[in-house]
Amino acid sequence: MNVLENLRVLKKDMESNGWVIDAFPFTFKAVDYILLVKLYDENDAKRPEYALLELEFLKKNDISDNLVAPANTMRLLITPQELRTYFGIEWSENLRDILSQFYEYLSGFIPLSVGLHRTKEIDVAMVESLSKSDSEDPRKLYCFSAKRNPNDGNRSPYNDNKTRILRPILYSKLSGDPQVSFNYSLEESKKKSDSEIISNFSSSHKLTASRKI
Repeated sequence: MNVLENLRVLKKDMESNGWVIDAFPFTFKAVDYILLVKLYDENDAKRPEYALLELEFLKKNDISDNLVAPANTMRLLITPQELRTYFGIEWSENLRDILSQFYEYLSGFIPLSVGLHRTKEIDVAMVESLSKSDSEDPRKLYCFSAKRNPNDGNRSPYNDNKTRILRPILYSKLSGDPQVSFNYSLEESKKKSDSEIISNFSSSHKLTASRKI
């Protein structure tokens, strides 16, 4: 079995449960990290050959200090120099053994199921990543409406997962229709309650339907 085989198991669970991102804590050399695990879009032309998932390490005390690394079940698809520099691993003549030990150590942190290590800090990191993947300002955190997408378009998986994290009750009420997306604002004053959003969406949907009759 490959040293990072848990990544394959986690990927299957993410896909089965409709998640394009997961995260968990990781500690190395007394430094705490948040480790994001992201599925590649099937149409992503930038996906490296042999990459299974994209990992992003974020230092917990400064999440702007990050390392993005494509990964498969054997290793991270970056150079040993990049890995050593980010994690402060000193050069050694037995560097290959040291890197093997690093992967063995990392494997012990990788969960087999999605959502096992959710905390407020982890949710913040996940939402920021999802917003960037959806080409949206990551500071847009305040949901104010739901809309039916034009031309029978489905909501993006990033908008889907963001709403599952930030507005789970609202999501449970409206997510059954894959053509419904959720709108977010930078301004907290624009935030609407679940009941307001559902009521406004229902009224708008009824009005649209009546115009078609």
